[in-house]
Amino acid sequence: MALKTREDYLKSLKAMRPNVYKFGELIKDVTTHPATRRTVESHARAFDMSHDSEYADIFTTVSSFTGEKIHRWTSMMTNLEEIMYNAKLKRAMYRVTGTCAGGLCVGWNALNVMWNVTYEMDKEYGTNYQERLKKWILQAQEKGLVVAGALTDAKGDRSLRPSQQSDPDSNLRIKEVREDGIVISGFKTMICGVAASNEIFLLPGSGYREDDQDYALACVVPRDIEGLTIVETRRPSDSREYEEGFDIPETGITQAYLLFTDCFVPNERVFMCKEYKYTGKIIQYFTANYRACIGACVAGQGDVMIGAAALMARTNGLAASTFINKIIDMAINNETTYGVGIGAMALGKQHPAGCWVSDSLMAHTNKVHVATLPYETKRLCQDIGGGIVETGCFPSYKDFNDPLYGHLVQRAVKASDKFSAETRARAARLVEWLTLGAGVPGCMHGGGSPDGAKLVVRANTPIDLYAEYARKVAGITEEVPEPEKKKK
Repeated sequence: MALKTREDYLKSLKAMRPNVYKFGELIKDVTTHPATRRTVESHARAFDMSHDSEYADIFTTVSSFTGEKIHRWTSMMTNLEEIMYNAKLKRAMYRVTGTCAGGLCVGWNALNVMWNVTYEMDKEYGTNYQERLKKWILQAQEKGLVVAGALTDAKGDRSLRPSQQSDPDSNLRIKEVREDGIVISGFKTMICGVAASNEIFLLPGSGYREDDQDYALACVVPRDIEGLTIVETRRPSDSREYEEGFDIPETGITQAYLLFTDCFVPNERVFMCKEYKYTGKIIQYFTANYRACIGACVAGQGDVMIGAAALMARTNGLAASTFINKIIDMAINNETTYGVGIGAMALGKQHPAGCWVSDSLMAHTNKVHVATLPYETKRLCQDIGGGIVETGCFPSYKDFNDPLYGHLVQRAVKASDKFSAETRARAARLVEWLTLGAGVPGCMHGGGSPDGAKLVVRANTPIDLYAEYARKVAGITEEVPEPEKKKK
């Protein structure tokens, strides 16, 4: 089984049916269109690194099924070392792209989570979901597939459950069960890396009750499946994404709305069909692993921000060491989210089905840090860079090179005689992109909200037990229970 190359990957995307839209335009080739080519480039670099001796051990591994070399993002994470490589890969990707590559992330986690959940469902119901999943995983490994993952539904009225919504498609649902498969309809929103992916792994967006069993759905579909319309959503950089030159980097990420209308999914691609009892398990296992690993995402981008801050200092005529205390604070933030995530993995354990599940308490604690610390890192990066990176007062690439007045703009931008105006401009644009533009990953709500994470921390923090520790240490002999709630 030969590893796929960048060229193989790009060819696979070009062969897909166009079904991605933006600004009312059908994107016929996602590899070249300005709205999507940057996210494709980000993912393509993973294939480059699979063949690079410096990174190959991170981006490739050996299949636990076949013993052949595969791209790591299609692998089974069966022990602590393997799931730690998930974090290593994420941090490395951010270091070489500056941004998210969702097609190498969520689908990978989903296939591992569903390996465990299908084991449990098969054991209780006598289904054959895990065997179906294994066959698909083998195909994903052989083809080196890039697989986006989709959990977040449009949701509709947040006070109502899916089955109570006035529009039943507010959440992705099973509309019809046939002998040879299912028909699905509904909306998934804010899904990362779809335009750069070959397939999409669909999971339920929450834990469901019996009344919501039609929404208990897990399957994988080709990105160009008939009946799916993909709408790439607006990002902060949209006003510049069609620009030339250094206004934004050659990498990037996109988000999408997935609009499913009567899509047929054959049985061999269906791994949950109305088994609502296990939707909570999917969310439990998925968030534990995902929120452990995303600490590496923001750490990797934070590494690039330290570097960008240092470039700005130097092109301004100052030594980076002038800002060493701020840089140290940035580094501490990076290592905190990375380290807490690794801790969550280390405290986890192997599921009886074989895949690793991180510790929920530590993983959700990490999510809260991911929703806070990167913003301080971004503030420090802007602080070091100065007004040129943060106020939005910067000439465009076209103005910078205008034949009439461009030379004057360049003289105004130039600072240190040691560096060209373009070097300073590129550094400034990078900081702006990382801290204000589309380089900003979903720190706050990516992978779920911090408030949701706090609920898990609350549920897993045994206050009464800790109070007992304190009572005994203090030598208190009487019981000190929680006061009874007053009746209204």
